[in-house]
Amino acid sequence: MEITRETDYAIRCVLYLARGKGKVIMIDEISRNMAIPKSFLAKILQKLTKGNIVTSFRGVRGGFQFNRMPEEVSLLDIIEIIEGPVAMNACALEEKACSFSSTCTVHPVWTELRKIVETYLRNADIGKLL
Repeated sequence: MEITRETDYAIRCVLYLARGKGKVIMIDEISRNMAIPKSFLAKILQKLTKGNIVTSFRGVRGGFQFNRMPEEVSLLDIIEIIEGPVAMNACALEEKACSFSSTCTVHPVWTELRKIVETYLRNADIGKLL
C-alpha cells in the first residue's frame, strides 16, 4: 500500500483547516500554505465536502471550513474518502475477488494485515495529530 499524493494533500488540507478552528478559509490560502496546486486542491476539497469532512461556502467570502470535531476524523476516514478501502490485496476486501482465497495460505495474512492497518489509522485522529 502506498499513500498517493492526492491523499497526502488531503491530509495536509484537513490538518490546515482543523487548525483554523471553525474559520472559513479560502482555497488560495490553503494552496499557498500547504504547497498544493490549486486545481488539484479544488478536486480534493470536493471529495472532502462530499465525505462530510469539510463544508464549502460560495461567494466573495467563500471558502472551506472543517466541520467536525478533530477527534471524530481519522486518517482512515480521509484515506477512504480519497482512495477507497484500505487493503494490501483485493482478496482482503472481498474473498470472491480471487478463486484461491479459500485455499490460499497467504490470504489470512492479507486479511489480518488489513485489520491491523485499519485499526491503526482509525486511532490516528486529527485531534491527536494537531
